[in-house]
Amino acid sequence: MRVLVVEDHRALAANICDYLEGRGFTVDFAADGLTGLHLAATFSFDALVLDLGLPGIDGLDIVRLLRKRATEGTPILLLTARDTLDEKLEGFAAGADDYLVKPFALKELEARLRALGRRGRHRSILRTGDLVFDRERVVVERNGRRIDLPPIGLRLLELFMTSPGRVLGREDLEHGLWGDEPPTSDALRTHIHVLRTAVDRPFDKPLLHTVRGVGWVLEKDRDVPA
Repeated sequence: MRVLVVEDHRALAANICDYLEGRGFTVDFAADGLTGLHLAATFSFDALVLDLGLPGIDGLDIVRLLRKRATEGTPILLLTARDTLDEKLEGFAAGADDYLVKPFALKELEARLRALGRRGRHRSILRTGDLVFDRERVVVERNGRRIDLPPIGLRLLELFMTSPGRVLGREDLEHGLWGDEPPTSDALRTHIHVLRTAVDRPFDKPLLHTVRGVGWVLEKDRDVPA
């Protein structure tokens, strides 16, 4: 599972990230609400772990904003220091899926996340126009024709298909592919060329478009140079 942890308490965040990574999770981290919102809205995660009391924008506002975007189906687990019924009800009303009160056992956090991951598997099929990506089966098809992609191409396609119609810049894509250590060479442009050749060249209408000086966008109807 790929999980985003948004928590401003550095020691707690480090403990959560270290534990989950040791249990086989892929973990991204943000220490404030604005960064967490950007990552959650830009990249694909199997679950989000959000602290309620965050600098910049609080956890409830992040939940409300994400439920209005393409990430509306991503399971969200809220963390809070207050065990009150009203706060829990407010969180669920905003669109959260689960709740943990601090302090909590890391084993319980893991169990809750795995349960949320199983619950969210029915949302594993991504569609943009006639392009379909079944993430659970790792199958990509366009207009019924099977498309074979290498692992990094699949990840790149996932980044675009979880943000349909949104222009993604170089920094966004490099972070999504390689985290904080992107390659020094211009590997991204090569991978985009490979992806475009696979999903667009055999077909009449392009889906992957270049927005000059800004980035790239996956969209079925866009009047920009390909």
